[in-house]
Amino acid sequence: MGELLHRHGQTYAAEAHIRLKDTPQPLYRTLVLAHLLSARIRASVAVSTSRALNDAGLRNPRRMTAATWQQRVDALGRGGYRRYDERTATQLGEGGQILIDHWGGDLRRMRQQADGDADELRRLLRELPGIGPLGTDIFLREVQDLWPEFGPFIDSKALQGAERLGLPQRPSELVRLAGETPNAELASALVRAALDKEVVTDCLSRVA
Repeated sequence: MGELLHRHGQTYAAEAHIRLKDTPQPLYRTLVLAHLLSARIRASVAVSTSRALNDAGLRNPRRMTAATWQQRVDALGRGGYRRYDERTATQLGEGGQILIDHWGGDLRRMRQQADGDADELRRLLRELPGIGPLGTDIFLREVQDLWPEFGPFIDSKALQGAERLGLPQRPSELVRLAGETPNAELASALVRAALDKEVVTDCLSRVA
């Protein structure tokens, strides 16, 4: 566990240069990242595309909806997100408008409405185009240390990584083994093991 966390415990938000805190802009950028990561595309491409959207100034719902569809397509393309760029550009525009209309562009209001009910938060998140069950899992994984009422959140993909590494399948036991490591870093490390066999090989070779 120690090698896994030390070498692969970076969250995807951190990799995308999102300084995650409980304020509207980083939460929105993390939601967009979750949207991008939930497609059948390499995680590295989703991360680079998150950075490209930020560089284009599309870092909050109002800027996202104010941009033209073509501007969104172009930013997605610069990040390498070409296979899904047109559909995703539409979804990001529509989703940004829904966030503005229903929650004033502030995901903290959605959290407040969910009132600690993870299923309700999932339902609210899925009202946004392009955010399905996988997207909600990714978002909850990333924000769980900010929103502790929804954690520890060790989803099925993270448990798949734990299985590959020969680690326990109970989230509570994984959290115990991780010690003081933030739960989001633990979950991200396990997901990286699920997605990349080289992570598993690297970790197992170091404890052999």
